[in-house]
Amino acid sequence: MKLFRRNRAPVKANGDDEVVSHRLTLDLARADKFAAMVANSRASRVVEVADLLAGMYIYNWERLSRYWGADDQERVEEILRHVCEISPARWNAWIQQYDKQRRSGGSRLSSLPLLRKLEKASKVEPPLQRSTELTGILKQAESIAPFHDDAGGKNIPILTSECVLLCIVRNRQSQISRKLAASGLNVPQLERDALSSRRSPRGPQN
Repeated sequence: MKLFRRNRAPVKANGDDEVVSHRLTLDLARADKFAAMVANSRASRVVEVADLLAGMYIYNWERLSRYWGADDQERVEEILRHVCEISPARWNAWIQQYDKQRRSGGSRLSSLPLLRKLEKASKVEPPLQRSTELTGILKQAESIAPFHDDAGGKNIPILTSECVLLCIVRNRQSQISRKLAASGLNVPQLERDALSSRRSPRGPQN
């Protein structure tokens, strides 16, 4: 099984022609795809940081939850839902359907009934753009990523969920960053893991 996915998702940075400047781990690639669907669900042509954060929560929570205290996770979920501006009903439906699919051994995003319509619509519409803020976050993640891959003789970074989350938190001009920092997030531990080359870039396979 591949450890990461080549960054050929339909989302583009600020409308420019796609240039492969990084790879995404499989779990982050799924979160990225989910982020585009969240943007589509609110009729936006731009994928925001909050959209990707929602995808990271859905797909990587078991991996990322270690950076919050066990007793804080219900409160953190409420914070993330507000940050991502997703209604409780839709949020809970996505969580429940993904969890059910994961427990049954599936991992494909398109297997979620609530998202099939959004995925189908996204295939016939023009590619979404990434917001300037999200593009900047990914560029920062490229600069700190400890893992790299060869792409046509060019050494490019592999982005992990930890790297991206750390860069979101470090963007102190962002309201999302301030809310995450105030949520009890263990930033020192996140920094150690995001920057360490001793940790595998591979997310948990469900």
